[in-house]
Amino acid sequence: MLPPTLRSWQNPAMSAIRKEQQIVIRDADPVADAPACAAIYAPYVTDTTITFEEVAPTAADFTARIEAAQVTHVWLIGEVEGVIVGYVYAGTYRPRAAYRWSCETSIYLDRDRRGDGLGRVLYQALLDRLAEMGFRTAVAGATLPNDASERMHAALGFEPVGVFRRVGYKFDRWCDVTLGAARLRYHRELSGLLDLVAPAREPQTLAVNDNHCAA
Repeated sequence: MLPPTLRSWQNPAMSAIRKEQQIVIRDADPVADAPACAAIYAPYVTDTTITFEEVAPTAADFTARIEAAQVTHVWLIGEVEGVIVGYVYAGTYRPRAAYRWSCETSIYLDRDRRGDGLGRVLYQALLDRLAEMGFRTAVAGATLPNDASERMHAALGFEPVGVFRRVGYKFDRWCDVTLGAARLRYHRELSGLLDLVAPAREPQTLAVNDNHCAA
């Protein structure tokens, strides 16, 4: 039997009652937020092909990952009523120097909070921050099939680049991965990008409504 898809995780009843809510978006605390990030991510590892990891990382692993991302990129946390509901981050796309104005992005939401627009708002906050830092292109991959991810990325300006056929093997089957890229706005001059440092920001509170759920 194939692992559950994103569609099976969405809770229509919960989506119906969440017509408007507020999400607090802030920079991650590498130690304090690591356990929640690990808990959100674990089902993606154990139950789906959305990620190709096969062993769920520990909280200590997440502390190291958050710290690494924050050196030159960003790791953001989304909270609703004080509860962490998801996280989004960026990292190096490829290590060669000429790629330094590009980055790779990922997002993971609590599986009970899918479909209510939180992911789109959280992801947009990441893209805005990356643009302000001077990054020019965001790249994202998604294991197929994943209609929800493809819709969200399209709504955020990602354009399909191509599909890697049978590039991953998990749960006794070969998996295809689609790749998309988005051009980022509000660029700084390239001369200011030689030594990127990810500045911390004050938390921001944003409204989430039906328009965000459409994607």
